Amino acid sequence: MKKEERKKMKIMIYGAKHSDQHKSFDALEKAQVLGERIAEHEAITLIPSSSGFPFWVAKGTKRSEKGFVLSFSPAANEKEHLEVYRLPNKYQDIIIYSGFGYVGSDLLLSRSSDAIIFGYGGIESVHEFWVAMQEAKPIGILKGDWDRDDVLFNLLKNNEDLDHSRLIFDDDPNRLVERLIKKIKEGQK
Repeated sequence: MKKEERKKMKIMIYGAKHSDQHKSFDALEKAQVLGERIAEHEAITLIPSSSGFPFWVAKGTKRSEKGFVLSFSPAANEKEHLEVYRLPNKYQDIIIYSGFGYVGSDLLLSRSSDAIIFGYGGIESVHEFWVAMQEAKPIGILKGDWDRDDVLFNLLKNNEDLDHSRLIFDDDPNRLVERLIKKIKEGQK
């Protein structure tokens, strides 16, 4: 298959919609690096339409002319997106208004992606993670000075029924994207 005929990879990013003051600078810097690296590979960045970590990944993606961001909103339309959920629309090329709330949007996001990355966050990620695990896709977990990587590691360590081979834990956003893209390509053969 010629390169121009190959469909673009879609990498989904989950992360906290809020930020912790003393941890946020490092997390947001890593978020932008994730976005930049995804764009360098001409992959599509998928995000839940939100503020916080996903917003900064989108910002990093849009630093490149090749960067493309597709987001899924929990709202049913643009007015609800802006006025009820109070979500941003900046750095997003296309916003899909699901109308399914946050829980329904998580399912659409996971199903629409080729791989999923979990960044800065905490306990709120348990639902997102279990939805992602059901999709049997490669999952990257960005380690850092936050709770999410520890929460997910502890959920996994005693559960041998899950396929741990698709999980990548890494504290370097550049290396995490490279390793995840390698797993996507291996799965496409």
